Amino acid sequence: KINCAALPRELIESELFGSVKGAFTGAHSDREGLFRQAEGGSLFLDEISEMPVDTQSKLLRVLQDQEVRPVGGKTAYKTNCRIVAATNRHPEEAIQDGKLREDLYYRLNVIAFTIPPLRDRITDIPLLVEHFLKKSEKTHGPAKRISDEVLQVFLKYPWPGNVRQLESVLERSYILCEEDSINL
Repeated sequence: KINCAALPRELIESELFGSVKGAFTGAHSDREGLFRQAEGGSLFLDEISEMPVDTQSKLLRVLQDQEVRPVGGKTAYKTNCRIVAATNRHPEEAIQDGKLREDLYYRLNVIAFTIPPLRDRITDIPLLVEHFLKKSEKTHGPAKRISDEVLQVFLKYPWPGNVRQLESVLERSYILCEEDSINL
């Protein structure tokens, strides 16, 4: 998995394609890259419309040629992995705004699906709460649960930040709660 919005161009390209020592400032050793690591498997590209457009061109070339060349390298390597890409923007708008290459979109858009916002699938909330509580237990210590009252509030809240907001609220509550139950 790589979050295309969180890294500068050189690091995105190094993460994806690999790099050779000295290819750019901070490249202190050779790096294999996610395409080679994902050989025969899947690679998840999060926030694809936030990836720099020139990097999108290089990604398109990798998808078309099925080979990857590390940043600063001379040797290309065959690659075979499934790409799963996500964006929180409407792809057509991202194309119109110049944020997403149209040819890359059509290359990636083999099977498309839209996940409705959390407010439209409130039946997922109890399962997500359970998952995030277990995750917080592994990270922050003793098991905690949420009260039925808190769950009812969660079910009525519109969650404009979707699942990430729910996870953040739960983790914050878990950390700040001194009891074994998160209550109102």
